[in-house]
Amino acid sequence: MNISTQRVAIVTGASRGIGAAIAARLARDNHAVVVNYAGNATAAEKVVHEIEAGGGRAIAVQADVADPAAVARLFAATEAAFGGIDVLINNAGILMLSPLQNSSDDLFDRQIAVNLKGTFNTLREAATRLRDGGRIINLSSSLVGTKLETYGVYAATKAAVETLTAILSKELRGRKITVNAVAPGPTSTELFLNGKSDELVARLAKMNPLERLGTPEDIAAAVAFLVGPDGAWVNGQVLRANGGMI
Repeated sequence: MNISTQRVAIVTGASRGIGAAIAARLARDNHAVVVNYAGNATAAEKVVHEIEAGGGRAIAVQADVADPAAVARLFAATEAAFGGIDVLINNAGILMLSPLQNSSDDLFDRQIAVNLKGTFNTLREAATRLRDGGRIINLSSSLVGTKLETYGVYAATKAAVETLTAILSKELRGRKITVNAVAPGPTSTELFLNGKSDELVARLAKMNPLERLGTPEDIAAAVAFLVGPDGAWVNGQVLRANGGMI
């Protein structure tokens, strides 16, 4: 590990699943990592411990991305610990399913607050605090393309995130900061598998021509490409990491 050339990355919602895999991958790629979490401090500290055990540098910082003041504190804590910020990974999100006609105000408001307003909050902060040459990756979803029933509000928040991605990439002109999105398909995480029958999981796995679920490491690899030097010419785009499902 070369601390002198080390870049600093914030990964929101990084205490488990895809976020934890992204944090681990970026640490292996010589980033100091801020493991953001909303409520599960134990899981976040476990991610930090695993990164440190592998020779990396990481801290856990609690912040609800839906709260603008908490997001400002997250960025300030990162700067205090590591001296600046180069990379933002917007992974935090929640998923609540319902047909539109049965969707409650709470279902709508909570997903808007975390998935859309939370992303907006971190993008607004990053636009003024990221160092030149930085990278921003927003997590979208391939559901924006599949448009499956009961995912209406969730998919709508992610479609909005893709629009913010493209516009911010243009607004940061002249600073060599790229802004892209990664849109996973069905991915084998505890959150995804919870409550699904084996039959349903098998059916979802067959939806893409590679006939398997994605893994958190698959998504982390796509993010790492866009964050790294080989992804420097990709800007304002959505990478659909879904095995060819759509």
